[in-house]
Amino acid sequence: MSTVNWLDVEEQQTWRNFLVVNSLLQERLDRDLQRRDKLTLVEYGILVHLAEAEGQRLRMRVLADSVIVSKSRLSHQVARLERDGYVRRENCAEDRRGSWAVLTDEGGAALRQAAPGHVATVRTSLFDQLSPEQVASLGEIMGSLAASLRAGA
Repeated sequence: MSTVNWLDVEEQQTWRNFLVVNSLLQERLDRDLQRRDKLTLVEYGILVHLAEAEGQRLRMRVLADSVIVSKSRLSHQVARLERDGYVRRENCAEDRRGSWAVLTDEGGAALRQAAPGHVATVRTSLFDQLSPEQVASLGEIMGSLAASLRAGA
């Protein structure tokens, strides 16, 4: 039986601060988008990924991986975006079980309207709180963690 490698005091404080920042930042961004643009943070992410994709379309399973949500949550969010006219689903000719999510003109317009306010909130809530050196360090740390977690380490 192996022993637990417990977090020391500094690691424990860092971990707890990470949890608080992650929760509060996502809550602030989500609340701001909903208040101003009637979009959730996940829906905004869906529109961004579709806007950046070739042909402004992605397979649903690829989109779920891109916005890091379950397929069932993605399906619910895309259904809401479809209802609002921002996204449409198309059957996939190559794989009849799959489908595409496609950004509509209305969805592109909603994204263009929401983006400036969202970016301003990201800037004031995160980047304006840090020095340029801290931003560079945070970028390097987050890049390393994202790569490691995606690789399954």
